[in-house]
Amino acid sequence: MTSTDAAATPSLRAFGVAMDIYKKVFTTPALSRPKPVRFNGFELDTVVESVRAEADDVASLTLVGRDEQPLPSWRPGSHLDVFLPSGRQRQYSLCGDPRDRRRYRIAVRRIADGNGGSLEMHAMQPGDALRIRGPRNAFAYIENAPSYLFVAAGIGITPILPMVRETGERGRLVYLGRSRSTMPFLSELPFDTDIRPDDEDGAPDVPAILAQAEPGAAVYVCGPPPVLEAAQQHLFRLNPTASLHTERFSALPVTDGREFDLTLARTGVDVRVGSQETALEALRRVKPDVLYSCRQGFCGTCKTRVLSGDIDHRDRLLSDTERPDHMLTCVSRSTDGPLVLDL
Repeated sequence: MTSTDAAATPSLRAFGVAMDIYKKVFTTPALSRPKPVRFNGFELDTVVESVRAEADDVASLTLVGRDEQPLPSWRPGSHLDVFLPSGRQRQYSLCGDPRDRRRYRIAVRRIADGNGGSLEMHAMQPGDALRIRGPRNAFAYIENAPSYLFVAAGIGITPILPMVRETGERGRLVYLGRSRSTMPFLSELPFDTDIRPDDEDGAPDVPAILAQAEPGAAVYVCGPPPVLEAAQQHLFRLNPTASLHTERFSALPVTDGREFDLTLARTGVDVRVGSQETALEALRRVKPDVLYSCRQGFCGTCKTRVLSGDIDHRDRLLSDTERPDHMLTCVSRSTDGPLVLDL
């Protein structure tokens, strides 16, 4: 062994020990139970200060407190629950400056054939009142990772943008989209951002992008399901020491479900939950007005009391004291046998 090899060995061993510790603390395998949502703030009334077009069909809304008092603090990755005038409830990521306690900024993509929430948000005008809850965080930013790789697709840039600012030179951002005209906040990105519109570069090669992550990197991915699924499928094969952190804007598919029955105790109605559908989807067939919002198990809008049956909890919200007799119907299921709900 040369003197150079002898000197390098302790350093390599130390790096290996550090990576083992980092993996135990921060790495979240794709199939592990998600971390609980971190709560902050409360419900409060805000006023729309400004509305600005950021890209094709994307508008940002800046909100200020009705009484002009400082707003609750937040960390990158946080979102707001927004209560729309129609009664709908939606979640939008904060994409402004966490140091600015006087205003929040969110961005909304207009979905013409959606269920109306985005259309309602795009109709808001300066001076309109808007009630919010939060901020709260289901996509927490880790401050002391060795390095960072951010992959944002389309409106997925919204929670990523404050993280990129916080990370500075330790992070690298790859930003995907259909075309530059559809990609919001291009003017606010670091100069070295890798911008890849489909109409210029073709469909993204997600595994090749992930391969850019350094050993031990914290990899943050936000965008449509195909991008998230590719990240979950390939990252740990390419980089076993990395950690993967994802946020999605659509409901998780049911991939390991079994059929079970629900009984609505107040009406005596029974409904069968299919192996590839959620309890919420089954409930909506017999009770169209049942409340729900995020469909991902973190907002709590669909929380329902369970009178009997064993629950397979898949949420990120309920406390240990709530789990014996409550469930979030958007994600949780029966472990075996029927469930009787207080509906």
